[in-house]
Amino acid sequence: MAESEWLEIGRIVAPQGLRGELRVYPNTDFPERFLEPGTRWLRRKGERDPHPVELLGGRDIPGKGLYVVELEGVETREAAEDLRDAVLLVSADDRPELEEGEYHVLDLVGLAVFDRTTGDRLGVVTDVLSAGNDLLEVQLDRPFLVPDTPPKRSRRKKPKRPKPPKPPTVLVPFVTEIVPVVDLDAGRIEIVPPPGLLEVQA
Repeated sequence: MAESEWLEIGRIVAPQGLRGELRVYPNTDFPERFLEPGTRWLRRKGERDPHPVELLGGRDIPGKGLYVVELEGVETREAAEDLRDAVLLVSADDRPELEEGEYHVLDLVGLAVFDRTTGDRLGVVTDVLSAGNDLLEVQLDRPFLVPDTPPKRSRRKKPKRPKPPKPPTVLVPFVTEIVPVVDLDAGRIEIVPPPGLLEVQA
């Protein structure tokens, strides 16, 4: 299967205890991925292709944002340590049904972002971050600059050639008041940015 046909659901970050259990940092909004037994796919660090593994069970660690899982055949701390930084995957077509107003992360990444008031294109969604409320990471087509303090004069006779600036990004709260329109068919999101949301430092 091609890379685009897999969904990463979590990364193994450390062993848990002495009996082969694994701590997993989740990259999914569906906790059942780590709680319900069944086949998952595992890709070790440095490998290209994943292989199937059986998830025997799992539980969450309250307050840590981590899950502990048990995989078939991993029965010692040493075996668990060998899986550090491996990722757990599912096939891209293995998607839970969503409620109205819910979206898969991969469906949002790459959507063009427009100002609903002016119709101007602002940028493109590059990631979705979870921090209480979901945040859309938007790479702006052009910076909306806020004047910064003037730079100090350099005593160098020959100034260094400046590095090309990275495209500016902003975080947009993914709430209806700010993001009222998500049109997957048209490949666009429309936002109503509150004052200051799009501004970046000059």
